[in-house]
Amino acid sequence: MFCFWRTSALAVLLIWGVFVAGSSCTDKNQTIQNNSSSLLTQVNTTVSVQMGTKALLCCFSIPLTKAVLITWIIKLRDLSSCTIAYKVDTKTNETSCLDRNITWASTPDHNPDLQISAVTLQHEGTYICEIVTPEGNFEKNYDLQVLVTPEVTYFPEKNRSAVCEAMAGKPAAQISWTPDGDCVTKSESHSNGTVTVRSTCHWEQNNVSAVSCVVSHLTGNQSLSIELSGGGDPLLRSYIPYIIPSIFILIIIGCICLLKISGFRKSKLAKSEATSAVEEDEMQPYASYTEKSNPLYDTVTKVEAFPVSQGEVNGTDCLTLAIGI
Repeated sequence: MFCFWRTSALAVLLIWGVFVAGSSCTDKNQTIQNNSSSLLTQVNTTVSVQMGTKALLCCFSIPLTKAVLITWIIKLRDLSSCTIAYKVDTKTNETSCLDRNITWASTPDHNPDLQISAVTLQHEGTYICEIVTPEGNFEKNYDLQVLVTPEVTYFPEKNRSAVCEAMAGKPAAQISWTPDGDCVTKSESHSNGTVTVRSTCHWEQNNVSAVSCVVSHLTGNQSLSIELSGGGDPLLRSYIPYIIPSIFILIIIGCICLLKISGFRKSKLAKSEATSAVEEDEMQPYASYTEKSNPLYDTVTKVEAFPVSQGEVNGTDCLTLAIGI
């Protein structure tokens, strides 16, 4: 009779915990799949959380007055295991998960749920919540999987082809085309668990001028439109909107430089002409002085032109000669 009552109480607590946890512990960034085992006291759950968001892992929401010990056992895939525990009778909290952004969602005496503030790939692993009660133990297991949104790029290629690539997504993205073409898809796995998917398609029909690349992923879908080209280098065409304005700017800069050079030459020529005029004005007085005649030199010249003989100088003519001089 005692065993039946204990089993019934345990079942009631389990049903209460599953009902409350399933109705209140949800998040829009989480995908939950429950899988109850044959044991009434154990529930396995798979949770998918987008990287960079907050994750909330719920334990059994049984009355804490019935609990003796609440423990979270965390087994990470790339890091060492750690635990977070709370003793109800002494109200003591113990943790070995420091510096991992893993804490209680609230105070454990009110809420035994676990919270990860910003999920990264290192948080992938198994999270086990154990609650010890006088009626028995409750265990809830979480398999935490991190979703990584891929970075999508797309561009046209030669001869009516196009490329669509979803880089470093987790899990691998799915790529499809509209309309259908002759496509080749390749995948490359990375060491951190992410996958890059690259799809190259070719269309023979000349009436197809634009195609759509659809990238499907658990974090969201993307649809991208690509204009096809008949020939030439698509990379060069993609640079044309940038090349034409650059050429126009270079032409303007060249015209400004030519105007500056022309103005400098004109200024230099005007300055040279002004300098020549000043030098000519400074030399003018000397030229005028040179052109003036000297009466003294003219008189001497005239005297030398009519020489006087020795005999004529003698006597009274000496006075005339002296006066002439």
